[in-house]
Amino acid sequence: MTLVREIVEDAAIGVGVADAPEGLSAIHRPGSAAAIWRRRPLPGFQSWIDALEPERLPKARVILRPANVHEMVIQICEASGTPDCTERERLVDDVTALADIFIGLMPAPYLRLRFDVVTTNACRKFHIDAITARLICTYRGTGTQYGISTDGAEPRRIFTVPTGAPILLRGTLWPERPKSGLLHRSPPIAGTGETRLVLVLDPLLSPEGEV
Repeated sequence: MTLVREIVEDAAIGVGVADAPEGLSAIHRPGSAAAIWRRRPLPGFQSWIDALEPERLPKARVILRPANVHEMVIQICEASGTPDCTERERLVDDVTALADIFIGLMPAPYLRLRFDVVTTNACRKFHIDAITARLICTYRGTGTQYGISTDGAEPRRIFTVPTGAPILLRGTLWPERPKSGLLHRSPPIAGTGETRLVLVLDPLLSPEGEV
């Protein structure tokens, strides 16, 4: 089977692509499985984060109130040894802004916030997450990949979200039927020497992780 991989310019059916954050609201449209805010990182910021040693990239998994995101991301950066500079401030502010946008679209009393530093094949199998919705933004490295599957098999046409572009994905707990068949995965990078930095946000009902 021949697979086609491409960076998102257009997108698969059921995936809204917009050039402004308001476009992420497409997730609520009937038949919409995902929404992408197509944006490009500032060159200075991207050069900075791409050059950081992997051990100094922020890494954490926490559950918190949405109002506490800004302070928590600062603490995560401090604990990870992420250099205190203008670019780090941009990262903190951007994660805070994405959390605000996400909680505005998916109201919940708590958020699960993850920073994953990925150097191998993590979640390389195409899947749908067992949640209502999830926001993923890859700040460094290859972005999330997705495609449509009608039978659960690997999609024949694979799209790659651009680095720095947030994607909002419906999960299996989203109430709409029938399901769209949109699957996603972390790109396989084993053996390439690539390091990815991925932000993941999930809405939660309780600090115990109830979705």
